[in-house]
Amino acid sequence: MRKKVAELAGVSEATVSRVLSGVGSVKQETAKRVLEAAERLNYVPSALAQRFALRKSGNLGVILPMLPKVNLFSTYYFSEVLSGIGIAAKRRGYDLLLLFREPEEPRDYANLFRTQKIDACILIGAQDVPSEREALAELKEGHHPFCLVNQRFGGEAYNSVDADQGAGLREAVRHLLARGRRQIGFLNGPAVYSNSRDRLDAYREALAEAGAAYEPERVLLGNYSRKTGYLQAKAVADLVRAGRLDAVIAANDRMAIGLLQGLKELGIRVGDELALIGCDDSDVVRMTDPPLSSIRVPFFDIGREAAERLLDAVANPADAAPFDVKLPVELIERASSMPDGTT
Repeated sequence: MRKKVAELAGVSEATVSRVLSGVGSVKQETAKRVLEAAERLNYVPSALAQRFALRKSGNLGVILPMLPKVNLFSTYYFSEVLSGIGIAAKRRGYDLLLLFREPEEPRDYANLFRTQKIDACILIGAQDVPSEREALAELKEGHHPFCLVNQRFGGEAYNSVDADQGAGLREAVRHLLARGRRQIGFLNGPAVYSNSRDRLDAYREALAEAGAAYEPERVLLGNYSRKTGYLQAKAVADLVRAGRLDAVIAANDRMAIGLLQGLKELGIRVGDELALIGCDDSDVVRMTDPPLSSIRVPFFDIGREAAERLLDAVANPADAAPFDVKLPVELIERASSMPDGTT
């Protein structure tokens, strides 16, 4: 069979042997030709041999933020995105190399490529700050394949896969307006995330379309943690009791659940005095009291799509084109945003 591979690739049997064993020096172009010939003849070399031959590490890097007091793998967002990435990588014969970035740690992503630790990388939790922009610009200048998850940078055509966060916010606002809520508030996340900006823009647009007032006092800020939702409960309760707020949309479920807990302690009846909607549709929202309406975001699909598209670009760099994908979301209506729990 090796003789047939050699004939089809136009090389010697010794060259085929070196390529398939991963031992010895062979030009990358020649190695690729041998591997393609082997595949056509259904003579498939080991994944390790292909990596050696094509000078690939076989690793897909995933860069994650190191968050104080947060177990990333137990959070719905990170576990779902990583599961999607992992499934796609496994199918392509890639291993995941998880790289945790401390908040103040230098963002030298290009070095991972220079040291041949990874063939491509996916960034989760990237922030729109100068150091991040500099690191991404270096990746782009070095022609290193990478993809952003749930983040975009204005003025830059970086590969990204996200959900249509704006559409979800607009649907949530319309849902509340259709149920008689006119004083709708928004608990948002930090502006360093493009999702936060997208949701805020959509919130304002949806209010304007309906002729409802936008009031800055109804826009509150958290950091996507349950604690910040809980801490905002007092401000929300004061607005409810003053007759200036009858609904809140939280930018993720963790903040919504913290807000729900705080409001209960303050005697505010969610679903009656105040409608509440979260975002993510994580498993736990079905078990809250009342069950929480939430914008379902396909995090698993986002991770899988990011990995598949990125590894396509690695496999066929000549045909690779920038991609900016937004997956659809869906509002799941439950008792927290329904009068008396009705639909």
